[in-house]
Amino acid sequence: MSEAAKSMTKQEVRALIEKVGIVPVIRAASAEEARFAADCVRKGGVPIVEITMTVPGAVEVIREVARTMPEVLVGAGTVLSAEAATKCIDAGAQFLVTPGFNAATVAATRARDVLIVAGALTPSEIMEASAAGADFVKVFPCGSMGGPKYLQALRGPFPSVAFVPTGGVNLETAGEYIRAGAAALGVGGEMVLKDALRARDGDAISKMAALFVDLVRDARGAKG
Repeated sequence: MSEAAKSMTKQEVRALIEKVGIVPVIRAASAEEARFAADCVRKGGVPIVEITMTVPGAVEVIREVARTMPEVLVGAGTVLSAEAATKCIDAGAQFLVTPGFNAATVAATRARDVLIVAGALTPSEIMEASAAGADFVKVFPCGSMGGPKYLQALRGPFPSVAFVPTGGVNLETAGEYIRAGAAALGVGGEMVLKDALRARDGDAISKMAALFVDLVRDARGAKG
């Protein structure tokens, strides 16, 4: 694990994710694109990035971002197995995100004392993820299940679960998700715009990141 990753405890990682309230999900066609996106998001005021394992050379991208951007909390997304989890943690990932629930992946991550955001969609899956010790539960694809209303419904039986809705989080729904009880938001292509990424229009991506920061702050203020 990189020195940057060692500098933060799991509790500090959790606190930062909750404070910022946004986890940018970076899916890119190349390692260079992913590094560019991470820098743009950082410049927009979000010191957190999730590099998905679908990015070519994702593990090395995680290693490089952890080494060259010590002010950025770097995590790995779309982690599908305990083996992949171990490789990401060794590269410097400070948190892991799974698209669905996998007990072995959660166990391997917890064994390394690294924060895990476990994917779940149904109440049964949320119960499994919570029982396994997930730090956050990623509700994916939340937008396809009713968006903020679905999250609000889940908050009834699961008031103590820290939810991170992902899929369908955009400028129109971000505030609603926060008011519905989201601990943080997983935001992908709505922030890391594909066209801007291809054109290397860093300003466009940074501006989107800043807009999401404002929306989360305003929604939390309105929530009281």
